[in-house]
Amino acid sequence: MPELPEVEAARRAVEDNCIGKKIVKCIVADDPKVIDGVSPSELQASVVGKTIVAARRKGKNMWLQLDSPPFPSFQFGMAGAIYIKGVAVTKYKRSAVNDEEDWPSKYSKFFIELGDGLELSFTDKRRFARVRLLKDPTSVPPISELGPDALLEPMTLEEFTESLHKKKTEIKPLLLDQSFISGIGNWVADEVLYQARIHPRQTATSLSDESCAALHKSIKEVIQYAVEVDAECSCFPLEWLFHFRWGKKTGKISGKQIDFITAGGRTTAYVPELQKLSGSQDVKEIGKSRRQTSKKKSIDDDDEDNEKPTNGEEDDLGSLKSKKAKKAGGGGRKPSKKKSEESDYDNDGDAGSDENDDNDNVEKKKPGGKQSKKRVQSSQNSRNARRKVK
Repeated sequence: MPELPEVEAARRAVEDNCIGKKIVKCIVADDPKVIDGVSPSELQASVVGKTIVAARRKGKNMWLQLDSPPFPSFQFGMAGAIYIKGVAVTKYKRSAVNDEEDWPSKYSKFFIELGDGLELSFTDKRRFARVRLLKDPTSVPPISELGPDALLEPMTLEEFTESLHKKKTEIKPLLLDQSFISGIGNWVADEVLYQARIHPRQTATSLSDESCAALHKSIKEVIQYAVEVDAECSCFPLEWLFHFRWGKKTGKISGKQIDFITAGGRTTAYVPELQKLSGSQDVKEIGKSRRQTSKKKSIDDDDEDNEKPTNGEEDDLGSLKSKKAKKAGGGGRKPSKKKSEESDYDNDGDAGSDENDDNDNVEKKKPGGKQSKKRVQSSQNSRNARRKVK
């Protein structure tokens, strides 16, 4: 679930509260599925005694820059999250840890205590996240293979239009391809397509210049607004599709029907009356008969809607391959009736998925409206409270 706005909110929380402070204690979970390529003891020894000098992010990845390498890096996956004790870090949609739980949470994978007593924990309930120790996070995968960051490195309209017209894939899986643009996940993709009035299964190369411009604008506006309010979803404009897309529940937005299809292997919400597919494709037939995925697999697969982690056995980057292998190999093993805790905690009918986020036909509300201003102010008050802790 965490996408660029949520990860950026976590980065800002660390920046506001942890910069310039020394790490005096570190506890790393004995979980080789999440703690990737390094032993817990090695990770602990590498960070204790060092000072946090910056918090960096690209796409849906974040890392702590210390006063000397290597640096702890976090790939958030489906449910990764940063929590700082005593600081009101944004709780995004379907946040995995509640205030009532023990601190640090039993789902904590990386915990540090700073010199002034402040404590930070990176948690992951579904175990699709990755924690790594890297000398230069930007020089190795997954970060080295990411496309331009949707917030920090936006393409110009001309570059964006030219890139789209070279792609024969459908637009929804293309937006999810982190090598094309990094940071856009399922809910952002659905939202920007809805606001641009583009069908999620429209091929990119067939988009008109006008549609390319509308999509370019909606990506910029949605990302910037979500970041401005620290990804606090209660502050998103009420007419955003975001508020109506969860749980595959049929409904209406601005009086128009919301429908769900599969696009790029992902559960996708859209508004048929506003997002029309041009050409001869039969959306309903294709959507029901098969799940299409882009030929080029997304670099950051950790928010795959069709992936259901089973007891933490499947790796987020290799799960599709593992699934195919299991299917080909047979074995005839029936799935367990008891659902995995990791895949079913949200209990909304879309377990193991990245949520049905996208679409719909609500008329877009400008961030400068009265209601939006009030919500932005609320978010600013929250950020101010965090800064006071610093």
